[in-house]
Amino acid sequence: MDTATTEAMRTALRGPVIGSQDPGYDEARSIYNSMIDKHPAAFVRCADAADVIDALGFVRERGLEVAVMGGGHSGPGLCLLNDGVTLDLSPMRWVRVDPEARTAQVGGGCRLADLDHATHAFGLATPAGIMSTTGVGGLTLGGGHGHLTRKYGLTVDNLLAADVVLADGSYVTASESRNEDLFWALRGGGGNFGVVTSFTFRLHPVHTVGVAMTLWPVEHTPEVLRWYRDFLPAASEDLSGFFAFMIVPPVPPFPEEIHGRNTCAVVWCYTGDLDRLEEVFAPVGEPGVPAFHFAAPMPYPALQTLLDPLIPKGLQWYWRGDFFDRITDDAIDVHVKYGSNVPSDLSTLHLYPVDGAAHRVGRDDTAFAYRDAVWSGIFGGIDPDPANAETVKQWAVDYWEEAHPYSMGGAYVNFLGPDEGQDRVRTTYRDHYDRLARIKATYDPDNVFHATQNVVPAR
Repeated sequence: MDTATTEAMRTALRGPVIGSQDPGYDEARSIYNSMIDKHPAAFVRCADAADVIDALGFVRERGLEVAVMGGGHSGPGLCLLNDGVTLDLSPMRWVRVDPEARTAQVGGGCRLADLDHATHAFGLATPAGIMSTTGVGGLTLGGGHGHLTRKYGLTVDNLLAADVVLADGSYVTASESRNEDLFWALRGGGGNFGVVTSFTFRLHPVHTVGVAMTLWPVEHTPEVLRWYRDFLPAASEDLSGFFAFMIVPPVPPFPEEIHGRNTCAVVWCYTGDLDRLEEVFAPVGEPGVPAFHFAAPMPYPALQTLLDPLIPKGLQWYWRGDFFDRITDDAIDVHVKYGSNVPSDLSTLHLYPVDGAAHRVGRDDTAFAYRDAVWSGIFGGIDPDPANAETVKQWAVDYWEEAHPYSMGGAYVNFLGPDEGQDRVRTTYRDHYDRLARIKATYDPDNVFHATQNVVPAR
């Protein structure tokens, strides 16, 4: 990308263009996962859809490669390309809520914090992830699951429409009644089909929820997982809780006597009658006496920010994922082996429930292919020190490889690692892959948007 192109883009676009020699370049390429070290030729901070259209025009005309950044939360760093152009949508952080229709239109650069803040004022929310720093765009296009999934489904189950800039620069709206094939693909097919400049979501009544954290000594993992695998799927859909391994951080509300202890944990969200909190969480003692249990009413956005300070931007991350329809005794043996020997204070396994309302959407209704999954697992090696990057990566890979035989074969596309290959992408989409490839051939035949877990256009 030569100087003339950079200057031409600066003249044509409303948003700033940041080249490799400009102040702010290193900050622009600094994403959530610091294990990713890529050097794009330029960042275009798109102020609006017109900037996206014009920037794509420059990219096409000059044969440049392009990536798209929403929240910069991509674990494999798909929002960056060495020597490519990143379309950074972060200036497009706006939310318009219609409280009567219970909908929200959301700019393509929004993070979950923006969405939760805007909708909470009206006592509303839509299912999304578990960290407020996550980008709405990437999360949604992969499917989207979180605390509200058992009650209200996946994020894509609540997507009503999307405004999209296509590879040829045209601007379309996709919904159940317009560009229906594209709309199907956007609901779980990742960023393969265009740049989504806005999303319209259905909202649900959510304001104050019951939040709880239960921690058991790690040696109780077999009993806890056997209890958890039976208890949660049978529980009311008002209750959700993800399982995790956790080295207790030295921060409130954890008492000093358990700081630094290795534990297994469940982080809970309850959307039912808050007067029943004590009754709802009474069963947590069944697998063993907890080392710590805390439950209290909390505004939903506060729950969404709970983990933000524990896992901030700038850490070394390596992750892989898999879907599970059951937690077998043999799989529990694997979890005990690796959960008892985490390589760093932040390395972890999470098992997110994806049953309940998510199971009531037809398998072929969206591109999200694992409607029969009960848990979405992520194996995360995490540490602040680059010197430990290979150690935490190897732990995550080894853990995943031993647990994978007990999985359903594919993973949540947003949890695929950067080096797993095309076969894993195909497995993740099951028999939806061929349909996605045909839609890709219609909307992006030249594979302009290949900086993704890529669906290759059908030929």
